Amino acid sequence: PEPPEGGWGWVVMLAAMWCNGAVFGIQNSCGVLFVSMLQLFGSSDDKQLAFKTAWVSSLSMGMVFFCSPIVSIFTDLFGCRKVAVVGAAVGLIGLLLSSFVSTIEPLYFTYGILFACGCSFAYQPSLVILGHYFKKRLGLVNGIVTAGSSLFTVSLPFLLRVLIDSVDLYNTLRVLCVLLFVLFLAGFTYKPLIPNTKDKEGGKKGKFKIPPAKKICNFSVFKVLSYRIWAFGIPAALFGYFVPYVHLMKHVKDRFGDSVPEEVLLLCLGITSGVGRLIFGRVADYIPGAKKIYLQVASFFFIGLMSMMIPLCKAFGALVAVCLFMGLFDGCFICIMAPIAFELVGAQDVSQAIGFLLGLMSVPMTVGPPIAGLLRDKLGNYDVAFYLAGVPPLIGGAILCFIPWVHERQKLKERARAKHVDGETTEKMLENESTLVSDTTEKPVKELDSDF
Repeated sequence: PEPPEGGWGWVVMLAAMWCNGAVFGIQNSCGVLFVSMLQLFGSSDDKQLAFKTAWVSSLSMGMVFFCSPIVSIFTDLFGCRKVAVVGAAVGLIGLLLSSFVSTIEPLYFTYGILFACGCSFAYQPSLVILGHYFKKRLGLVNGIVTAGSSLFTVSLPFLLRVLIDSVDLYNTLRVLCVLLFVLFLAGFTYKPLIPNTKDKEGGKKGKFKIPPAKKICNFSVFKVLSYRIWAFGIPAALFGYFVPYVHLMKHVKDRFGDSVPEEVLLLCLGITSGVGRLIFGRVADYIPGAKKIYLQVASFFFIGLMSMMIPLCKAFGALVAVCLFMGLFDGCFICIMAPIAFELVGAQDVSQAIGFLLGLMSVPMTVGPPIAGLLRDKLGNYDVAFYLAGVPPLIGGAILCFIPWVHERQKLKERARAKHVDGETTEKMLENESTLVSDTTEKPVKELDSDF
């Protein structure tokens, strides 16, 4: 059915906006939680404290993306509403259990896996359901929904700091459970307008047969060379991407002490990330085809450069400027993911193409922060960690530069192949026509011969 372009869709949009805000607001504010975990669970004798603690936040963000291909399959099979509601419930349980641990190790499971998997299952249906209700306004609605994460990223660090100072880390995690409970209720608004695979396969009888594996996992997208480069170039660029979100707060505390409000840096990242999504999302509409990838190349170049500049900032104001630029190009990188996927694989395969990409992104995003924490433990500061974190975005950006050229060559080959097929079809049609003409002319002659 044609999307209604509004109506109940506006409620769905607000629910999806809350989902983006709650999931990535908590994830992006992990720097505040990281500092609190170091103080609560750490000891002066632990030589690998930053390394072990970084795994909590890093594993959590990584699992959100790692589960994406699986979530795509479940969403296709069972629909957005069921997957989102169950995901929010699992995330709520994981966050609640995290508030009762006494050591850092159980957080790997309760916060890093259980909470993160629930967030992943709640998050992806919030993007899919928007296509049920909007088509002409989908760009606008996606912009508003993704801006929810920026809004929460701006405000949540200050709230977390006040809560941690007032009621400690454990009770702060319990307060955050309220966000997940609202997310659980929001999932019930995802009224589907397009039948899912279970409904299609079951029909009116309600019998559900699992469809063939090829329908569930569409690996054909990897046959597209330009997509393969993109799907491996993006993860290559992300080994250092999440490092500032986890370690920047601790770096500021090490360098400036308690004399500066370090939460301002997350505020800067959140504000300019939201601005970047609105600006560059609109700019991408004017850039034809796969050339949109150059926006991501520029994003990775500036993100890598800004990461390398963090240790060079001797004044807090300079760090603020760096975070403003980093947030702006972070928003650029995020907002054009879907448009590029559409260009490379087409609308039919875009859902699982994005799912596979997010799954591949999970590995470098998980590994990067613990390595930075290990360097901090060994060297006593974060300078080398931030320098190294800026290298992968530069390498990944260089890899992505080849995509427009490869994609254009693919299109030329497809056109040439199509022309060749059309030519062969035309020749066969002419041969068939000539055969028919010869048959119709020979037949009367034979009949005349038989009469004589």
